[in-house]
Amino acid sequence: MDVTQPKQEHLLALKVMRLTKPTLFTNIPVTCEERDLPGDLFNQLMKDDPSTVKGAETLMLGEMLTLPQNFGNIFLGETFSSYISVHNDSHQVVKDILVKADLQTSSQRLNLSASSAAVAELKQDCCIDDVIHHEVKEIGTHILVCAVSYTTQTGEKMYFRKFFKFQVLKPLDVKTKFYNAESDLSSVTDEVFLEAQIQNITTSPMFMEKVSLEPSIMYNVAELNAVNQGEDSVSTFGSRTYLQPMDTRQYLYCLKPKQEFAEKAGVIKGVTVIGKLDIVWKTNLGERGRLQTSQLQRMAPGYGDVRVSLETIPDTVNLEEPFDITCKITNCSERTMDLVLEMCNTNSIHWCGVSGRQLGKLHPTSSLHLTLTLLSSVQGLQTVSGLRLTDTFLKRTYEYDDIAQVCVVSSKIKEN
Repeated sequence: MDVTQPKQEHLLALKVMRLTKPTLFTNIPVTCEERDLPGDLFNQLMKDDPSTVKGAETLMLGEMLTLPQNFGNIFLGETFSSYISVHNDSHQVVKDILVKADLQTSSQRLNLSASSAAVAELKQDCCIDDVIHHEVKEIGTHILVCAVSYTTQTGEKMYFRKFFKFQVLKPLDVKTKFYNAESDLSSVTDEVFLEAQIQNITTSPMFMEKVSLEPSIMYNVAELNAVNQGEDSVSTFGSRTYLQPMDTRQYLYCLKPKQEFAEKAGVIKGVTVIGKLDIVWKTNLGERGRLQTSQLQRMAPGYGDVRVSLETIPDTVNLEEPFDITCKITNCSERTMDLVLEMCNTNSIHWCGVSGRQLGKLHPTSSLHLTLTLLSSVQGLQTVSGLRLTDTFLKRTYEYDDIAQVCVVSSKIKEN
């Protein structure tokens, strides 16, 4: 015959409470018309209710704060805080008390205990208190495991533990888009524009304290989310940057390569890591949250083997009068080139000089500056086109149209 052993009573009691800001109490109004059976009874009860705002009883605006009744949900990036108390409910002294708090996630187990040393003894009606903090960095189910071990007066070692489960939810939905700035060559420049779309997917408004981009080591960043008004800079989102539930806000940033890297076209060409977003917000009664994205990646721009960029060009030139432009030719390939420059006239733009000029050898990532002379036979906004580079080593030709635009005016109009 099996005899069930009675459950042993522990001498210590464990209590755990999540520490969080209180919330405003919401009063649900119950009303009726005066001709109904209750008459004015419901309205009078609401006016007598201490949780309602006088004069606005039917607007669900409470003036009382309520403490959390359970662990509830916590959002990614917020700090989880909990109060742990071990109380001696017995009439004897308990020795060697050790309280341990671990947080179990889907990928790891973290020790949150402030101290790993055991308390020598705990007298009757005394308690051991501890407050733990942890910045939540994972989404999903979290389990707080609180374990207590102690020794009774008779030398018996006792042990028990409790589990507290809570969910970690994602507060924001972040989407990013990269745009490589177009140059006058119908290709790309070294500038990169980042558009970040941030959506509040919680059920309460957020105060967006900071949204910044921390660039990688090769880039400088300029925020394009403010408008200059005199000496002051005003945010495009207004003075109160609240983000309502399910609302989306767009942030824009411009990244430019640092000077030491901008001169190395081959290095910038292969850079895909741009940086990471740092987002700080506050909710409800000031609970602070912070998220940092992983390193943002972009598609490397395609410069081709040879890149031609325009360094200088006049804004306005005279009709049928020569003017100079300066071009920069960069070898973006991994091989040495032997280049020949050809200049092809168009209906409006005519090149001055000898076509088929030998430019010589150009090593990988190296550049050369070239001053060219041309004139226009047609007034108006004209497009500079007709450059052709040929690599004699591989017998490969590169053509460049729509290099730039220039305004051509009559010399008489310009004098007037």
